[in-house]
Amino acid sequence: QVQLVESGGRLVQAGGSLRLSCAASGFTFSRYSMGWFRQALGKEREIVAAISWNGDNTYYGDSMKGRVTISRDNAENMVYLQMSSLKREDTAVYYCAAAWYNGVYLYRTADNEYEYWGQGTQVTVSS
Repeated sequence: QVQLVESGGRLVQAGGSLRLSCAASGFTFSRYSMGWFRQALGKEREIVAAISWNGDNTYYGDSMKGRVTISRDNAENMVYLQMSSLKREDTAVYYCAAAWYNGVYLYRTADNEYEYWGQGTQVTVSS
């Protein structure tokens, strides 16, 4: 069955860095664009970054632009989110998600455009 399993979330000090990983299985990974979203307590889920099926195109949401890099390894069915200069307001559950590439949109930015979701990994940034 389809699985997206995030890992790498932990408690980190403000200003620190963190790399999140997402392992995909159960579907043809290379035919899907991927995204990272986050949801802080009491807030709506928001996109952090997205990447096209082949990794050539990326999108970054305003919240972490300039502090994150999304990448993928289609040989390993993995997607990554490298985060740096973390702030307290980056505290959230981070989710990876997969959206079918229909040949038109290189990546998706709205959460309702994604078909598969992981369970999330908690990132807590302390001051």
